[in-house]
Amino acid sequence: MRNVFENPFFKILKFSVFLSVILLSSCNFNTKKPEVITEEIPEPNYLFEIQIDSLEVIQHRIGKNQFLTDILMQYNVDYSTIEYLAKNYRSTFDVKRIKAGNNYFMMLGNDSLRQPHYFVYEISPADYVVYSLRDSLYAYRGTKPVETKIESAHGIITSSLWNAMVGNGYETDLAIKLSDVYAWTVDFFGIQKNDRFEVMYERKYIDGKPVGVGKIISARFNHYGKDQFAFYFEQDGEGDYFDEKGQSLQRAFLKAPLKFSRISSHFTNSRYHPILKYSRPHHGVDYAAPAGTPVYAIGQGVITRKGYQGGGAGNFLYIKHNSAYTTAYMHLQKFAPGIREGSKVSQGELIGYVGSTGLSTGAHLDFRFFKGGQPVNPLTVESPPAKPVEEKYMTAFNTIVDVRQKELRKLLEEIDFASAQKSNDLSKVDI
Repeated sequence: MRNVFENPFFKILKFSVFLSVILLSSCNFNTKKPEVITEEIPEPNYLFEIQIDSLEVIQHRIGKNQFLTDILMQYNVDYSTIEYLAKNYRSTFDVKRIKAGNNYFMMLGNDSLRQPHYFVYEISPADYVVYSLRDSLYAYRGTKPVETKIESAHGIITSSLWNAMVGNGYETDLAIKLSDVYAWTVDFFGIQKNDRFEVMYERKYIDGKPVGVGKIISARFNHYGKDQFAFYFEQDGEGDYFDEKGQSLQRAFLKAPLKFSRISSHFTNSRYHPILKYSRPHHGVDYAAPAGTPVYAIGQGVITRKGYQGGGAGNFLYIKHNSAYTTAYMHLQKFAPGIREGSKVSQGELIGYVGSTGLSTGAHLDFRFFKGGQPVNPLTVESPPAKPVEEKYMTAFNTIVDVRQKELRKLLEEIDFASAQKSNDLSKVDI
């Protein structure tokens, strides 16, 4: 019998089946998966931590003689609701403290009814209070996130640190903070022309706008041709300023009892008195300053004498700092509240105000320093330093100092390069 598998028809059939299997397999491999379409969900928008996508936000400033009642009743908030919030949330915020010029935000329903949902008042650039005006009435305070950036400042002094700062467009707060850092080591009443400074400091931003100066990170003050460095460092949870060797910049005594003034008379054994018309010793330093300028204790101690001397010191007080040192402050306009004999004062504490009481030709502070009961020149007294960086922290301190000194050197190089470029540009100008 003939083999059926050798039949030509069967061979053709077998080939057709094989080809069909190949084609079907190819089709299966090339089948594309159905495309999945996903819709991106937009991120919700927040203002004062309130989701505002379904709200209409109206921003205004508080007008002169405008009160909370005046504002809310414009948006159909009834008086009983306003009274309830004002009385029951007075501890959160006293509505009597609303100030003209500050921002407020009214948030209404974004529909035809436009019902009030929230009232937000900006107490300051950072702080605000929210009043909920819906069925549940309540109020709470909030704080905007503050961004901190490290920035730099520099200048060459021609008259005073204050003028150098302001003249270069820096905040006055930065001048005050820098003078506080060096209050124990730099005599700002003896600043020389062409003294210079470079400083790295924190600057605070809210909503992208600068709102203030934070702490100084590091500084170099070139005074009398000598570099004096300051580095902020924390040990045992407390921050302070130290030089590059870890010695504290703080001293037992401040360099001066007031800020941003000038010396009008120095310590001398013979000075011609403008009122008495003859020469006599002046064992103190006179600081000329406007009447009312704050006067501070240069060190901690106890007030041993306080009074008035009509033909001499005017309003005066004495502070005993220890068994060796006493200081005196004369011709004061008035004393600070709480200042009395026997009371203790801290270094830098407000004790009075510059005046012209007693035998005086104008507003000034007559400041005197005694060592062992004998008058000494306040400008030459050596003050012992405070606690240095502890040995266990020196490795961490040295690492920070290395980084900060590199930053200050880079800043100085950039300043000198810019100055050289400016000089070159000026030299190319045809006259």
